[in-house]
Amino acid sequence: MATELTGRTIAFLAAPEGTEQVELTDPWGRVQEAGGQPRLISTESGSIQGFNHLDKADTFVVDATVHDVKATDFAGLVLPGGVANPDYLRTDERAVALIREFFDAGLPVAAICHAPWTLIEADAVRGRRLTSYPSLRTDLVNAGADWVDEEVVVCTSAPGTLVTSRNPNDLPAFGSALVRAFATGR
Repeated sequence: MATELTGRTIAFLAAPEGTEQVELTDPWGRVQEAGGQPRLISTESGSIQGFNHLDKADTFVVDATVHDVKATDFAGLVLPGGVANPDYLRTDERAVALIREFFDAGLPVAAICHAPWTLIEADAVRGRRLTSYPSLRTDLVNAGADWVDEEVVVCTSAPGTLVTSRNPNDLPAFGSALVRAFATGR
């Protein structure tokens, strides 16, 4: 087992429903393999419902709510995609504020697929180079991002490192990049 993340706790923020399951479980496993401790954060206690695209998949127990934690409790943040997940999170004031806290603290954030929608709401894309699911391009550009169509983009512009990928096909590159970012803090 690798030990790059030993002693580091990584937040995974997900809505009660709509998270693309593989975009949660694959990075979660990568964090664990690297010796880190993933924690599932949501807007409500209990569990979240994962999805395989539009079909219900597994449920996952929530470790804490957005009201119980602060960014500095963690070494980094993962925002899984799925269309409904970030669309819900960007309407929750505390979820958006928590995401903003990660950037304000200079902590690394990783977002895949549709997850950058929440980054727009947290005003965390302006002047940053990033990627996403292609349908978000216009939204991200209008919010001031430099959008590119690449497998993984690591933007080290202050504050904090931002790792982004387009879709589940990019998970191998996304997982490697987020582990590096969480291990170095940048």
